[in-house]
Amino acid sequence: MSGGRVIVERRGAEAHVRFDNPSAHNALDSQMWLDLRDIARGFAADRSVRVVTFRGAGGKAFVSGTDIAKFADYETGEQGIEYERGIDECMGAVDAIPCTTIAVVEGWAIGGGMNISSACDFRIATPDARFGSPIGRTIGNCLSAASVARIGGAVGIQLAKRMVLLGEILGAEQLLASNFLLKIVERSDLDEEIATLCERATQNAPLTTSATKETIRRMTYDALPEIESLIGQVYGSADFRRGVADFLARTKAVPNWSGN
Repeated sequence: MSGGRVIVERRGAEAHVRFDNPSAHNALDSQMWLDLRDIARGFAADRSVRVVTFRGAGGKAFVSGTDIAKFADYETGEQGIEYERGIDECMGAVDAIPCTTIAVVEGWAIGGGMNISSACDFRIATPDARFGSPIGRTIGNCLSAASVARIGGAVGIQLAKRMVLLGEILGAEQLLASNFLLKIVERSDLDEEIATLCERATQNAPLTTSATKETIRRMTYDALPEIESLIGQVYGSADFRRGVADFLARTKAVPNWSGN
């Protein structure tokens, strides 16, 4: 997978980020993750930005995940630990954006898309939006403690368990009822709704916004457990290597997990 971009458009106090890799349903390759990190850090340093939106190109997906092909070269659990550290660094930069952030979800928000949308303060979605993190039915990896805290905190622990432990893909109506979504908006009305939310966000006192967000960030992440040994066990397993191989071979059946 190659050729993806993370594009930023500025309109006064607003910044609009677009994940542009439609041939892969906007899955993020390694460079796109790094670009997202650097863009987020730029927003943190530029106090003229009062609101940031994140949206996928093409209208069919927000972000459908990450580049799985790289995992074919993984031979040790330490490689998985390093990968999750890298994702934590990128996602931590999104968490630390001091202004209001809004995810605009059309279609799929899976894996990395679920993580990024969970990092935002608000989420609006079209009726066809679908959310999940079915890693236990696909490649058999696991999430970092920060990712579990982020997704679980945003969607609620029981829905997060359904997504990961049962591999369920949940629809927009279910997530509106849980308050994960702020609104469900028809595609024809989406741009108008985004403009309204952005205008309201830019009118808020920026120090109130940043102090509140930083307080919540510290409450969420400052006391996380150290789980790198668990991550290493999962990424170093034969099950993980089997899951990646089956995924890249486009095998539709759930892998025959051994627990080793």
